[in-house]
Amino acid sequence: MELLEQRILDEGIVLPGNVLKVDSFLNHQIDPKLSMAMGKELVRLFDGTKIDRVLTVEASGIAIGLTTAFVLGVPLVFARKKASVLMTEPVYMEKVYSYTKKESAEITVLQKFLPAGENVLLVDDFLANGEAALGMARIVEKAGSEVVGIGIAIEKSFQNGHKRILDAGYHLEALASVASLDDGKVTFVR
Repeated sequence: MELLEQRILDEGIVLPGNVLKVDSFLNHQIDPKLSMAMGKELVRLFDGTKIDRVLTVEASGIAIGLTTAFVLGVPLVFARKKASVLMTEPVYMEKVYSYTKKESAEITVLQKFLPAGENVLLVDDFLANGEAALGMARIVEKAGSEVVGIGIAIEKSFQNGHKRILDAGYHLEALASVASLDDGKVTFVR
């Protein structure tokens, strides 16, 4: 997606450890027009796929998940990284490791928000090692539903998440695929 790639080039900051900081438009301050364009593009990429629900992980996946769900006209559910005291009903839970935060979290979704027999599109802001996406996929499968695709805003294709998701048999689409962050420069897959 050319619009997203240009924003990454203009505003993205490469940090040590292969971290790409895009907090000026994606995961701290959010550009609503860009988020809507990303949601529309994900819907286009999964055109012809029956989707009943979108699932993401808080917090950075919510904006793109919401715009995708809005365009599809389906509910958005987000997995919480910390269970709330209000979550007194049965839940699905999976442990995932965050590449950028260097910590594990137990992502949690109330069972009532993931009914069985649905087709679920997973959406997230970044794909590095695939932990969040695969954790969400396990939750969907526990619920008795099917993951019909995984849509990512930015994937770092030089890390193993892309391969892990494809090896697991999932349909993966990324709006911007980064080939390298070497020497502080963003290079895209072409």
